[in-house]
Amino acid sequence: MDEETVTAYLIGIRLREPLMAEDYLLTDLELHVGDFCVVESGGSTSVGQVRRPRRPLPEFKKDRLYRRVVRAATPEEAEEWRQRRKREVRGAETSQRLARSRGLQIKIVDVAIEAASRRVTVAFNSEERVDFRDLVRDLAHEFHARIEMKQIGARDTTKLMDGIGPCGRQICCSSHLKKFDPISVKMAKAQDMPLTDSRLLGNCGRLKCCLLYEFSTYEELRRRLPKVGSACQAECGGSGCMTGRIKSLRVLKQAVVVGFQDGTEAEVPLDQVTWEGRPHIKPE
Repeated sequence: MDEETVTAYLIGIRLREPLMAEDYLLTDLELHVGDFCVVESGGSTSVGQVRRPRRPLPEFKKDRLYRRVVRAATPEEAEEWRQRRKREVRGAETSQRLARSRGLQIKIVDVAIEAASRRVTVAFNSEERVDFRDLVRDLAHEFHARIEMKQIGARDTTKLMDGIGPCGRQICCSSHLKKFDPISVKMAKAQDMPLTDSRLLGNCGRLKCCLLYEFSTYEELRRRLPKVGSACQAECGGSGCMTGRIKSLRVLKQAVVVGFQDGTEAEVPLDQVTWEGRPHIKPE
């Protein structure tokens, strides 16, 4: 078949259940959500499950390199994938029990059993350093494989465990975030959020990743506003202008609260305020 006539698609496939689906290149196969297939994986192939339906390859992504879907998986390969996941779930429970018997203060988050080699990766979370040498020997005896212990942080732990956020939707790190960007208190301040509010924290106990989403918008809108405490003049209809000081900002409304000399306060749109001798600034 002429390569130019082949329609290329992207399809979301995950190789293991706790992991996020990634895009693979699909050409001449008909696959649906829930189907199993064999995909390119490094120098070999792996079985994965379709989690997002295929969609046409966008023009701006045609120069990117994607791993390909090789073929549909056989029923035996699909069953082996399911059984391996069941062994991983049981392995996590066993690992937690063995860790508890050793008196280790750790939380076993995930166990990954590689299909092609005798290696088991145990992901765990702990707030302090842990001597897990004895636990590794116990796990090697239990799994009859080489054990690799991998300590992960609070965010990665929540990403693997998944969950529902305060917004009622699946948490961002498990649904679509590819990486963790730094989140700071500055982002909460810029959005006028009280720093003592526990709602600023996500399921992981860290500042929510969604604080980043609107941060740049708030920064851009804040640049148009005067600083709190600045002397200003506000138009008051037919009574002319009154002198006062900026008490607080209404970033999204592009307005300010002005405190006047007679002790009153009023919310004034930005285009009716002058400060530091500047002319009225009208929003775009």
